[in-house]
Amino acid sequence: MLLQRVITASVLAPLVVLAIFILPHVYFSLVWGVVLLIAAWEWANLAEVKTVFGKVLYLFTLLIPMLFLHFWTQILEILVQLTNWPEIRNYSVGIEFLMIPAVLFWFWIMLKIRKSGAELLELKLSLGKRLFIGGFVLIIAWFFLSRLMVLEEPAMTMYLFLLIWAADIAAYFAGKKFGITKLAIEISPGKTVEGMYGAIAAAVVMGLCFTLYFGFSVLSIIDFVLLSAITVLVSIYGDLFFSAAKRIRGVKDSGSILPGHGGILDRLDSFIAAIPIFYAGVWFIRWMYS
Repeated sequence: MLLQRVITASVLAPLVVLAIFILPHVYFSLVWGVVLLIAAWEWANLAEVKTVFGKVLYLFTLLIPMLFLHFWTQILEILVQLTNWPEIRNYSVGIEFLMIPAVLFWFWIMLKIRKSGAELLELKLSLGKRLFIGGFVLIIAWFFLSRLMVLEEPAMTMYLFLLIWAADIAAYFAGKKFGITKLAIEISPGKTVEGMYGAIAAAVVMGLCFTLYFGFSVLSIIDFVLLSAITVLVSIYGDLFFSAAKRIRGVKDSGSILPGHGGILDRLDSFIAAIPIFYAGVWFIRWMYS
């Protein structure tokens, strides 16, 4: 299993690097959107949508807000032409505030699991609510990673991937070596508090290396290292959130498309939670120092 995971990761990692540095923003957003629609198919299965038609309908339902967000500025320009109100253009960045409910959601999940993971497993949600939650977190992850590619240098997007990869590796080895205290035994018995500390330590090291290499100021170094640590912390609970969904459904993996890893959601669970947190933090740091 470990060998399969290493082989799969060694194939996927170069593809991610090429996508970030080679693809134009529009094509990156398109590829990223396709990946998350595959993840949405897996989520529909976890939510217990039993028919192929129902899953396809779910994907088309998600496409509507994705297209709306993608063409947001163009839609505003059309409204300007129709209404002769140029002030409408002021709302071109208003969509950024979607990060607020996204950040609040993931912090709520983190606190919920920290308080009692068993309560999360006992939640009885309707099919509609389960599909809405999955659609919300996936669309947000698609939108803000696409925005990060547009508004920042590709290096910032690459850093986010390296950050989560480094944290995952550090958590694995720290947990193996020092792991004693269970982090959320009801949801994922293998995860430990010591592994979490290892991941956060890796985040601090990654943040320091990145900011020193690019010559950040002292204050922005502190802010960015703190952001990296918070992003990794939330990503761990994002992983636990999807683990809870799989446990409720009674399955080990969300799919089987990636040998050794399971499904797309199994590979992206940490990233999906990390993306809006990281984007919000970068946006806030930029705003503070602009």
